[in-house]
Amino acid sequence: MDLRTQEAILQAVAQHGKDNLVVLLGAPDPDSATIAAETVVTGDPTYAGPLAETQLGLPVFHILEDQVREAIDPAVYEAQVGVMDTVLDKAGIVAVLERVRGQGQA
Repeated sequence: MDLRTQEAILQAVAQHGKDNLVVLLGAPDPDSATIAAETVVTGDPTYAGPLAETQLGLPVFHILEDQVREAIDPAVYEAQVGVMDTVLDKAGIVAVLERVRGQGQA
């Protein structure tokens, strides 16, 4: 997650509060999903950005997760996500998001 995005998330938290935000990722693989999710839950793991050592504990989901898909109009989901649902490592991405969300609850 780049520094500008981290700053934008920090500003959104300041403006709206943690309880009013959900982070929705579209990372293409488990590794990048892990880094992005950890950044908004436990802090920037690279210690380089505005969220270094800032444990926001934000709820984080991926566009490929079933509960997200179910919340979106099927035609919109198909048009915007479509084939990515079948070609990306959905199981791997979901597994890392579940693990990171578990860290945020610890």
